Amino acid sequence: MTDPRRVSFLVGGVQKGGTTALFHYLNELPDVQMAPAKEVHFFDDEAGVDWARPDYRRLHDAFPQGDGRLRGEVTPIYLYWPACLARIARYDPAMKLIFLFRDPVARAWSQWQMEFARGWESRPFAWCIREGRTRVDSPEAPGCHRIYSYVERGFYGAQLERLFAVFPREQVLLLRSEDLDARPDETLRRICGFLGVAGPAGGVRRRRELVARDDIDYGAPISAADRAYLRETFAADLAHFAALSGLAVDGWLEREPPVRAAAPERGLWSRLRALRH
Repeated sequence: MTDPRRVSFLVGGVQKGGTTALFHYLNELPDVQMAPAKEVHFFDDEAGVDWARPDYRRLHDAFPQGDGRLRGEVTPIYLYWPACLARIARYDPAMKLIFLFRDPVARAWSQWQMEFARGWESRPFAWCIREGRTRVDSPEAPGCHRIYSYVERGFYGAQLERLFAVFPREQVLLLRSEDLDARPDETLRRICGFLGVAGPAGGVRRRRELVARDDIDYGAPISAADRAYLRETFAADLAHFAALSGLAVDGWLEREPPVRAAAPERGLWSRLRALRH
């Protein structure tokens, strides 16, 4: 008999790829029980879990009492963080995995805006994607970083290669963020078919990922030089990703990602920003 507390599927990425919108869509499915809070961060927990003898109670306790529905949770870092996939396979080799992918140039810019708005990043985007990549090294996961990985998280081909070395293709659903945004009904039908559950009772209520805050001065929009640099940086890996995934990514590196004009300086924000530099 299946343990009703066990998690049956995970949405594991990518960061800034539409996972918040997908989390809300999945919450509307009658046969699915999602963890109430997005991003449980269990399989990437390097300090709180003894991975030699993992205790899964914290993962299970993130959910309400089991009611027989399919359990799932959304933590975008699971694809990027190197140890997660093997840990997930140890927990359940039959785990179903869903991943949303976005133009890696737009994704990198969106991640930088998020970290800058949070106050965890103080350097300009142009520096972060070039010289700033030397910061991408963490004691808990050498060669990786939770915050400064604007470029590294965009190497989707390398991440898929690692994924398919651990999980069979039939347990994985790969989607494009723009399809979830433009055709949520169709995309959710694909997800429900993959999970073997019924769709939302009242149809899909359209949702969108949160956009960059308008009350923040980001200094300047992403530049043409930055876009060109990132296109060249991602080109080979993106071709590898397209071959592995079968997803249509034509145009991801050709079109300009949507940007928001820099907002005027606000008094309080100006003072806070000066303190960070």
